Amino acid sequence: MLVRDVMTKNPITIDVKASIREANDLMKKNNINKLPVLDKSGSLVGIITANDLQRAAPSEATTLDMYELSYLLSKLTVEKTMVRKVFTVQETETVEAAAKIMSDGDFGCLPVMKDKLLVGIITDSDLFKMFINMFNYDLPSVRAVVTMQDTAGALGKFTQKIAEANGNIITCITTDAENPKDRKVTIKVAGIKLDTFYTICETCGKVEDIREV
Repeated sequence: MLVRDVMTKNPITIDVKASIREANDLMKKNNINKLPVLDKSGSLVGIITANDLQRAAPSEATTLDMYELSYLLSKLTVEKTMVRKVFTVQETETVEAAAKIMSDGDFGCLPVMKDKLLVGIITDSDLFKMFINMFNYDLPSVRAVVTMQDTAGALGKFTQKIAEANGNIITCITTDAENPKDRKVTIKVAGIKLDTFYTICETCGKVEDIREV
């Protein structure tokens, strides 16, 4: 899966010369907390978040009256508040690569580029939705976690047994196991009973968990 399959397309942006009040109003209106910042040529020059706006706002203990405060906020621009060093990702990059960048940098989002043009944004919420979709959470099925030997053909034999029992594989993901010679397989299957599925799993490896979902 690529970033372009998961990202939010045509993200809401803000001009670099806009006030932080405008940025705040735009976030509230659209129920978002991040805005890519563009210059007059449409180039990405920064990003501003709700946290940035909060840090830029005067302290609640300020002695300014509401008119002075309003004037101050109208003069404080996005340009002076935004983060200028923006990490981005190309739309053709893999989702896992984008997730790794976000995890390593503790970023809540990444602007998505097509060459030098901003075409989307990918957020942690987008990754959560992708994760749910990958597992087809709402589809009735049986789900198992099985640790099996990491040898050529082991997974193929497992899926063959499922097919022979008229099971339809919905999702199958492998991850590292405690023993480097093993793989942990998380698999969801429809059209097969739990007891039948358990027997198949048990013949192919160690059943760590199995349930109807």
